[in-house]
Amino acid sequence: MTGTDIEQVLPPAYELKEPEPEHCPGPESENAGKGNACTGCANQSVCESLPKGPDPDIPAIVENLSNIKHKILVLSGKGGVGKSTFTTLLSWALSTDEDLQVGAMDLDICGPSLPHMLGCSDETVHESSTGWTPVYVADNLATISIQFMLPEDDSAIIWRGSKKNSLIKKFLKDVDWDQLDYLIVDTPPGTSDEHISISKYMKESGIDGALVVTTPQEVALLDVRKEIDFCRKAGIRVLGLVENMSGFVCPNCKGESQIFKPTTGGGKALCEELGIRFLGSVPLDPRIGRSSDQGESFLDTHPDSPASTAVLEVVEALRDEVGDF
Repeated sequence: MTGTDIEQVLPPAYELKEPEPEHCPGPESENAGKGNACTGCANQSVCESLPKGPDPDIPAIVENLSNIKHKILVLSGKGGVGKSTFTTLLSWALSTDEDLQVGAMDLDICGPSLPHMLGCSDETVHESSTGWTPVYVADNLATISIQFMLPEDDSAIIWRGSKKNSLIKKFLKDVDWDQLDYLIVDTPPGTSDEHISISKYMKESGIDGALVVTTPQEVALLDVRKEIDFCRKAGIRVLGLVENMSGFVCPNCKGESQIFKPTTGGGKALCEELGIRFLGSVPLDPRIGRSSDQGESFLDTHPDSPASTAVLEVVEALRDEVGDF
């Protein structure tokens, strides 16, 4: 499937004339175009013309995801904490168990990176009578991303929320995963369109919960607090928090030192404060970046690294949290 094809398979998306105002009931709400905030809004006529009532795609999403045992969102709140890198490590780690079938969904529509990190960026998505076939990285690890559908690797995705929502629906409704034990959903930073859509569309199909990624410094923890608050307001269980880049591992001497010093106690202190589970700390090993650039499994190429040991311990704690033992 090429970048041109994706425009053809997505359903028509509504285009708002201006950004949604404060207290907007939402273009898909029963009160769209009728609420107090709608008076004088440039989008009023557009919102009034949109279909109302239950989303007809929800039953199809529930049916398509019914063969997936565990569905986990990977969230961060802040960019640059290594969320996509950790999603890749998590996917590789789960797939080391040959009895597990694992899927990784790249929901970062404007900045997709999973295909490159998983070493399959040159692949394309094929469409058949059963839906979109994800790209298989290994016999038991598959992934889906908008990156597979772009005409050029450097093509920018300049989409508003409505078009993003349409693609998210397609990923949930039409990707033929077959049977999965785990679907790991990598989300972009923040609490915006993608997060609202994924929680809304997957609500009835069941989300096991969210794994939250942070780094030790307070500037990252501030945004993570917002992400955890979003989960609680959206009714998404927080499975636990992982502190990434927690110390630096020297590839030669294997010694560890702190780069991002936790001025307020880091992720562990935050978990104690908010009453959530601390899944573990993963130190920064520069070879992780090299493995990601080369599309290789860091766990396979450097199994003796303290970072590999830490990732496997996080995976064990996560599987325990979702009851998969």
